[in-house]
Amino acid sequence: MLEVEKINVFYDDAQALWDVSFEVNQGEIVTLVGSNGAGKSTTLKAISGLVPPSTGEIRLEGTRIDRVPAHRIVEMGIAQIPEGRRLWPGLSVRENLELGAYTKAARAAREESMERVFKLFPRLHERQMQLAGTLSGGEQQMLAIGRGLLSKPKLLILDEPSLGLAPFLVDEVFETIQKINLQGMTILLVEQNVNYALAISNRGYVLETGRIVLSGSGKELLADEHVKTAYLGF
Repeated sequence: MLEVEKINVFYDDAQALWDVSFEVNQGEIVTLVGSNGAGKSTTLKAISGLVPPSTGEIRLEGTRIDRVPAHRIVEMGIAQIPEGRRLWPGLSVRENLELGAYTKAARAAREESMERVFKLFPRLHERQMQLAGTLSGGEQQMLAIGRGLLSKPKLLILDEPSLGLAPFLVDEVFETIQKINLQGMTILLVEQNVNYALAISNRGYVLETGRIVLSGSGKELLADEHVKTAYLGF
């Protein structure tokens, strides 16, 4: 579904990514692992059209998207759930969800998508008229994911979905990610909680100082000595 081939990304004169290549197949959960500053968020921004690569190619279902504007990439089927959720706190839960359905295709299926999200997150249904800024951290993360689903994506990108959440809410978030995947959604995940993320992933890639240094199945990476030492504290 997604092919990233030898992309290089710069911020002015500073290079952030060096020849980064990976792929995400339809129906998979794929995780990008790396420490702060490794280039994970830059990689996601490049895929979403926010930071175009200077060289290399990014393809969605065979079509190049590395020179496509960000709003068109959403229309083509990629939704990114940003780090920190970035909701509209002064709008209601329902209004935040509705704003996710701004493309033509998503607007046409808005009510159907809304019902799907409310079934996935019953608490959002209960609180649909409540201001987003008054929700708990876990509920805000549910809302951010729900807003992304309202855009009718083919590929859902999640950037640090467990950030700042209590441990029991982290469990709930990862269970939800698995549930969405089992319903047919392809997922690209960036997550500091490496143990959780790789445990639910089909495959993963390790990104260090802007370069892919290791790849394998989720189980293989969890058993890798470098991953254990660098990211799991073993």
